[in-house]
Amino acid sequence: MQTYRKYIIVFLVVTFITSLTSQGGLEAQNDKFVVVLDAGHGGKDPGRPTKNGYKEKHIALKVVLELGKQLEKNPNFKVIYTRKTDVFLELRERSAIANKADADLFISVHCNAHHTQAYGTETYVLGAKNSERNMAVAKAENEVIFLEDNYKENYEGFDPSSPESSIAIGIEQEVYVEQSIQLARKIEDNFGGKLKRKSRGIKQLSLWVLHNTYMPSVLVETGFITNKKEGAYLNSKNGQLKIATALKDAVVAYKKEIDQNVGSSILGINASTNRVVEDKPEIYKDIVFKVQIAASSKDLAPKPYNFNGLSDISKDKIGKLYKYYYGNTSDYNKARNMQVEAKSKGFNSCYVVAFKNGEKITIKEALK
Repeated sequence: MQTYRKYIIVFLVVTFITSLTSQGGLEAQNDKFVVVLDAGHGGKDPGRPTKNGYKEKHIALKVVLELGKQLEKNPNFKVIYTRKTDVFLELRERSAIANKADADLFISVHCNAHHTQAYGTETYVLGAKNSERNMAVAKAENEVIFLEDNYKENYEGFDPSSPESSIAIGIEQEVYVEQSIQLARKIEDNFGGKLKRKSRGIKQLSLWVLHNTYMPSVLVETGFITNKKEGAYLNSKNGQLKIATALKDAVVAYKKEIDQNVGSSILGINASTNRVVEDKPEIYKDIVFKVQIAASSKDLAPKPYNFNGLSDISKDKIGKLYKYYYGNTSDYNKARNMQVEAKSKGFNSCYVVAFKNGEKITIKEALK
């Protein structure tokens, strides 16, 4: 009888644990990665003018619809469109849709244009580092606000022709720039690698459509609609399919990297060797140096067993991402040695970051 009771107890315990596991699995399945896809222009705003009859608004929409269709085949993704037909949307409406959805990514798709036969892809993230060429692109993309009613009230005096206005809109989304660049790099790598197209690289630009999106965001210039050969490619079903597939692969790879708790050294910051730095102290008063070892959507306990034995781990939540740091010191040389130690533990892409009064600043600013 006692043996029978033991079997009953074991059975009930196993059943209970199994039910918890199943519930956890269902919750995980419902926690989808939300991507907002924005087809640039639309309606009374056709986009860049061309001599060959191609319309940017139509090409952007076809690429977005194909990209969305591919992503929707993956049960881990939820896709939201800012538009699925040829309608006009205000720039502020586009970002509002993304924010309301509490999206994980915002991707705006466009075609480039130039008076020459320039060609190639570009992916933009929000920033104030505008060259003369970048400012021209920013002005062209931002000037759509003049087609909107009450734009002066809605955009708080923003002037697309003013460099000062363009620089100002780059500040609010700065916390997401690293992740935006992470995605942008994957997009441009796919364009240049998988599609064998000319990649003109990642650029930072003051674009209003990215201004108020509270998540990693990119604007993709899929090519030059004004180039005879590239324009025909962009306007073709085959070209649109290949572009959409390259974008889909980039999004999937980005999510995988975030989910796997992989740190990423953006723009090659502090790409030092694994040599130990001199032990002589290099103290900077009021500055705290840490080593960023990872950025992830996972909320991990800052314990050594989660970080290959590293202790003194801290974390910050920025949007939906958690950033994990190793160490805490005002000694820059010590921080660089901590970076070497972190690399020896497998965090090959880690890099030193600096804080002043709790706010993150650049290493250049910290070392002044």
